[in-house]
Amino acid sequence: MGSVAQAGPELSESPEGRVLDAAEELFYGRGLQAVGMDAIRAASGVSLKRLYQLFPSKDSLVEAYLSRRDERWRASLERFADARPAGAERVLAVFDWLHTWFGEPDFRGCAFVNSYGELGATHPGVAAAARHHKDAFRRYLAGLTAAAGGSEALADQLLLLAEGAITTAALSGSPEPALHARAAARALMGNGS
Repeated sequence: MGSVAQAGPELSESPEGRVLDAAEELFYGRGLQAVGMDAIRAASGVSLKRLYQLFPSKDSLVEAYLSRRDERWRASLERFADARPAGAERVLAVFDWLHTWFGEPDFRGCAFVNSYGELGATHPGVAAAARHHKDAFRRYLAGLTAAAGGSEALADQLLLLAEGAITTAALSGSPEPALHARAAARALMGNGS
């Protein structure tokens, strides 16, 4: 539970927190459609009645999982990158963080892309959560890029490098795409784009 993309190793004490911990582990590890509410109940230790009091439907649980995952993922990235010197090093730290994340044994790619691929066309809440996450990541990266003297166009290019690295790492099972993307990002920033 203490992955780079999560807030920390501690487990939640509240029933809602335990349900969300179980949902995050199971939905991210197995996929949204493969996991039923009974599996969430068993993994969380929360009764089915209490589970449905907290989350009246699987859709509401999926949306809560994605919202929490977004907050935790971005907070972890920001803590890591913001601890680096401002400027280009902070931008490059994004790729260093990705490299660490990709190396985790439970890395399965982007939870938002995976969820969108499963349900985005038929579930407006999943599509909205995926768009929100990608937009927020882009805004954060654009802020770092601007602080390093880069343009909006450069921010968009760096975003594509990061997103491509996430997908490539998920498919290859290797953290190396983050290092390749970092080298490309350094070259782009060196060109004064």
